[in-house]
Amino acid sequence: MRSRLLLALALLGGCASPLPSHDPQMAWVDLYTTPGKTLMAERLDGKPVSDGRFYQVTPGKHELVVRFQYEIPSGGGMGAMSDPSELTCRVKVVYDQFAAGERYRLELRPQLRSALALLTDANGTLVAKTDFQGPVRCGPF
Repeated sequence: MRSRLLLALALLGGCASPLPSHDPQMAWVDLYTTPGKTLMAERLDGKPVSDGRFYQVTPGKHELVVRFQYEIPSGGGMGAMSDPSELTCRVKVVYDQFAAGERYRLELRPQLRSALALLTDANGTLVAKTDFQGPVRCGPF
């Protein structure tokens, strides 16, 4: 409960401040998911990020870890309907060729109690993605 409250406060604080200017010597990664789901940048190359709304990275190879949360139907048992529960996925995407001045989009989609991550460049070309055997961990964390 306390962690949800802290996350909510962090989200509110993040929404209040404008995004920083895009450094032309860096690559920018926008995060996207559909409404009703939560997607936050969590780690960059194994280190926590200070702003969960985006990534700004140097050119080259980087490992991005995001936290993705969405509702799933509950089992209920005996045909009883119950409230949905929340699933949290930590998803890792690695891309070798981030380019300075380029803008990328990291989109997360729910997939059968897991998640699919799609990293596209400014032209909409898919440059990296996760798969069911890939680095996706989901659970009630």
